[in-house]
Amino acid sequence: MQGGYFYLLLLLLLLLLGSLVSAAIACSTEPANLTTFDVRDFGAISAGGNIDNSEAFLLAWNATCNSESEISTLIVPRRKFLVNPVVFGGPCKPKIINFLILGRLLAPNSPEAWKELDQSQWLAFKRVSGLKVVGPGRINGRGKGWWDQSCRDHPGLKGCTVLAPTAVKFVSCNNSSISEVHFVNSSQVHVLIEGCEGIHIENVLIEAPERSPNTDGIHISASHYVFVTNAIIATGDDCVSIGDHTSNIVVSYVKCGPGHGISIGSLGRSGNFVQVENIHVTQVYLQGTTNGARIKTWQAGKGYVRRVTFEHMFFRSVKNPIIIDQNYCSKRGACKELDTGVHISDVSFNNLYGTSSSQVAINLNCSRSVACTGVFLKSIYLRPAIQGQNLTSNCTNAHGIAFGVIQPEPCLQI
Repeated sequence: MQGGYFYLLLLLLLLLLGSLVSAAIACSTEPANLTTFDVRDFGAISAGGNIDNSEAFLLAWNATCNSESEISTLIVPRRKFLVNPVVFGGPCKPKIINFLILGRLLAPNSPEAWKELDQSQWLAFKRVSGLKVVGPGRINGRGKGWWDQSCRDHPGLKGCTVLAPTAVKFVSCNNSSISEVHFVNSSQVHVLIEGCEGIHIENVLIEAPERSPNTDGIHISASHYVFVTNAIIATGDDCVSIGDHTSNIVVSYVKCGPGHGISIGSLGRSGNFVQVENIHVTQVYLQGTTNGARIKTWQAGKGYVRRVTFEHMFFRSVKNPIIIDQNYCSKRGACKELDTGVHISDVSFNNLYGTSSSQVAINLNCSRSVACTGVFLKSIYLRPAIQGQNLTSNCTNAHGIAFGVIQPEPCLQI
């Protein structure tokens, strides 16, 4: 019996020792897998958004970026924080970095804060992979100071500016995302994706006044596999604009307006070789915009825009619902005709409905030298926003097939 008690006691001791070892291992590995950094722990002060916190944010970022954890999280708590222009640079050690915005980030009120700094950016993320910028907080660009000195709106103003800061830039970032963030009043573009691959932008709200200059919602340049979905965008320029050297872009479930619509371009201004392909725009609702589904290229450009689909779009009082403009110019009629152009091909407009505020509802203004080819119009029914107005189509050197186009009457050449 004594031997039985001994072995039972030994078994209990071994089980207890195993539990303690397991707990010790769990305690030692858990912090290594997940670490959080609150910007207040690095000196950030809310103070109603009147004190610059860029240095504290950068310190918090450096700690987050250099953490040995697999997942590292920078936290912006539910307060207002003024942040001067800052670059959050990589590459970083963690596989995943969460930039969690619970509060509000405020840009400086005055353009003077950018003196001797890069005026093209406010908050920039560069060379970071696995980055997730997550809300539900707000990023406020407070752009009025820049709008009031914009050369577009104030061409006679001494010292007027053409360039103004983008609110958030992703530059050379891969497999990253932006979600649940509210952007408001950027000085120019709200979100720029440049030189990136594998980017998801979803569930975002982007707002700026209808007359604010060059305040695109999302601009995509030199990037591949970018997905924009479930977005509400109301700005003074394109809701989504797609620039050069882009491919495999999907824009879906977007409410756009006011603004300039969903645009590919402008492209080829400097005479460069354009490369844009595999663009898919679907399930978009546009209200009161100056354009709907648009492709715009300069005559000086070369190269191609190909395999583009605009489908399942609804227009409500939209000017230029369907437009291809290969003769784009900063001032209408100011650019002389050239014998070059970007070749636009294999473009499909499918299941497009709603009302047009312009008499010309389908405008395919292609180059006389480089025709648009493979244009496909299917299941289109556009009505006039102004009762009694007759809608028309306008085509110049546009070749393709129309099927099920009820109104306006198509004008494609075979």
